[in-house]
Amino acid sequence: MQKPTVNTGPDWRAGVLRKMKRSLPYYALILIPLIILLVFKYYPKYGATLAFKDYKVSLKISGSPWTEPLFRHFTRFLTAPSAVRVITNTLIISLYSLIAGFPIPILLAIGLNELRSDRLRKSLQMVTYMPYFISTVVLVSMIIQFTDLSYGIVNQGIKALGGQPVNFMGNKDNFRHIYVWSSVWQTTGYSAVVYLAALAGVDRELYDAAVVDGASKIKRILHIDLPCIAPTIIVIFILNTGSILSVGFEKIYLMQNNTNLSVSEVISTYVYRMGIVNQNFSYSTAVGLFNSVVNCTMLLLCNAIARKVSDVGLW
Repeated sequence: MQKPTVNTGPDWRAGVLRKMKRSLPYYALILIPLIILLVFKYYPKYGATLAFKDYKVSLKISGSPWTEPLFRHFTRFLTAPSAVRVITNTLIISLYSLIAGFPIPILLAIGLNELRSDRLRKSLQMVTYMPYFISTVVLVSMIIQFTDLSYGIVNQGIKALGGQPVNFMGNKDNFRHIYVWSSVWQTTGYSAVVYLAALAGVDRELYDAAVVDGASKIKRILHIDLPCIAPTIIVIFILNTGSILSVGFEKIYLMQNNTNLSVSEVISTYVYRMGIVNQNFSYSTAVGLFNSVVNCTMLLLCNAIARKVSDVGLW
């Protein structure tokens, strides 16, 4: 049997060119985000080679010599006395934030979903959602003003109740609690939106059948709501676990002072101090790359466990 021939002549090329010409506006739309992706996401990855070089500004990245041994900066960080403290602080704050902040949006979403008054539900959702739009600088300024030893509203309330003022920001034992719970207050409403969207897709016939069977609200939550939004919960948990060593820089840095530095120094602020302040660019790049590798490993591991246990994952 004769094999079909593929038209590769001028007519074929002209047809392709005509199709591309008709789709030119769509290619233009794709080109803009593609350029942004290449410039701001892929091109900066070239700078990760600094972690394996003795960078000198005069020689630029390409001309700087490779380290001997190649992983010298990584070894230097992992064997440094401050490494244990920095990694420990990062893990404690990350785990504390995950434990405190992960279940509360779920509870809020379920509670809002159970409200029968649309006006009340929308009002509560707006009140809990609004703090997310407060900038980090303003939020930290509010924390400092509210907890001020002399005129802060918190200490004014303590004094009105007959207690003694507390130096919240001057006591390192309070730093983690203030950081975590202020973040929970700010992000809970925004995080609950995803779960509310998942709950909106639950079949109402399941609730009607449960009511007919005499199921209470608690049982409906346990046997309908939670199982239906379980895939969403698992995916968000995987994403949160994948950033276990990524504590935000801005808020930590703004809340740092000399009294709480021993518990507030995390990898992101350590990278800033070593790279920008001390101008040790290769070493700080190695620390940042180590952070990214650990996060990526945790993401892959948690995704694999979730796929094996619940058959739900990112891919």
